[in-house]
Amino acid sequence: MSKPVMNVALVCGPDSDMETQAIRATLECFGARVFTYWIGRPNDLISVLSGEDLYADTDMIILSFHGDEGKLLMPELGESVYEEGEPRGDFGPEEVLRYAKLDGKIVFGNGCSLGDRALAEAFLERGCRIYIGPDDYPDGSSALMFMLRLFYEMIQNGKSVREAYELASAMDEEVSMYQIYESSVDD
Repeated sequence: MSKPVMNVALVCGPDSDMETQAIRATLECFGARVFTYWIGRPNDLISVLSGEDLYADTDMIILSFHGDEGKLLMPELGESVYEEGEPRGDFGPEEVLRYAKLDGKIVFGNGCSLGDRALAEAFLERGCRIYIGPDDYPDGSSALMFMLRLFYEMIQNGKSVREAYELASAMDEEVSMYQIYESSVDD
């Protein structure tokens, strides 16, 4: 493998494995190095977002999750399965503020309502440089196409994240619900 053009953490939430596999295969064809994280419990997601289990030199994080009302949907575990102190329920702004450490990362919340302003602002507050996600409920095929077009423009055509976002979000009405949020802090 030649030197990858970027390192991407692809974080697969519950029932998102088909989308995750499609994104991974495509990004690898484009020349990205993709590290896939399979999330089975809240502590798995915390390990990635805190940086504890994130590979060095990771440029971008894709959260391939289902979402609702601005929260990443998490699996419901049996009470005896949760580890001590592990959060229960879905993962929203409060959990991001509590656990995430994303200094300079670019994060894509690719699931329904994961472009909710409160969630995006929580990611930005925890160091994320750019956050992109839909503020409504896109069709699953449209969400997949948005990610693929966005990365195609960045990798194949050398576009900035903002330029790639503009092109990807203009494809059709479904993907126009993707919002971009940028940190006001200069790197």
